[in-house]
Amino acid sequence: MLEVRAIESFYGAAQVLHGASLNVRAHEVVALLGRNGMGKTTLVRSIMGLMPPRVARGSITWNGTELVGLAPHQIARLGVAIVPQGRRLFPSLTVMEHLTCLKPASSKQGWTVARALELFPRLGERAGHRGNQLSGGERQMLAIARALMTDPQLILMDEPSEGLAPVMVQHVETIIAELKRDGLAILLVEQNLFSALAVADRVFVLDTGCVVHEAAAGSDGATPASLLRFLGVG
Repeated sequence: MLEVRAIESFYGAAQVLHGASLNVRAHEVVALLGRNGMGKTTLVRSIMGLMPPRVARGSITWNGTELVGLAPHQIARLGVAIVPQGRRLFPSLTVMEHLTCLKPASSKQGWTVARALELFPRLGERAGHRGNQLSGGERQMLAIARALMTDPQLILMDEPSEGLAPVMVQHVETIIAELKRDGLAILLVEQNLFSALAVADRVFVLDTGCVVHEAAAGSDGATPASLLRFLGVG
């Protein structure tokens, strides 16, 4: 479904990605691992067409359509959604306003408000609360639910466990597994190695803008010990 081939991305004159390549297949969770500053968020932003960075070379295709050069809203209409690092909610909008800003509450097609609240019942309890009145876990739930309201086939999740209590990290893992069963493909950017391994079908390791390792979940190359060596912390 998603094929990233040898992309080189820049912030001004500073090159961050140096020929990075990866792919995400249908009904699959792919984890992208790496230390801070290795280019993980840059890769996600490059896929989604968010500027900066600027993709100077390489190819990013989604179901055969070239994404490089398209605007983010065009990419979203092709079935790609993003859950950005830091959630990026609107502080003044309520939970319900976040869920209905792209699709009316009366909609019966695809992901509906009722379906989102069934997946995240806590958001139903907080429907009238503004974005700046939610806990970290509730903000993450809302960021995921908002992305689902665009009816994606692929979700890019950038550090969804960041800043969450362990019990909420486990809840996010459960949600990711449920979305996969629903047929979604997920590219999961994570620093939490064990959380990533709990849900991923394959893992890629990014180091200084290059993919240096790929392994299938459960293989010798995807054990914590082997991955920590590639991550430079083992």
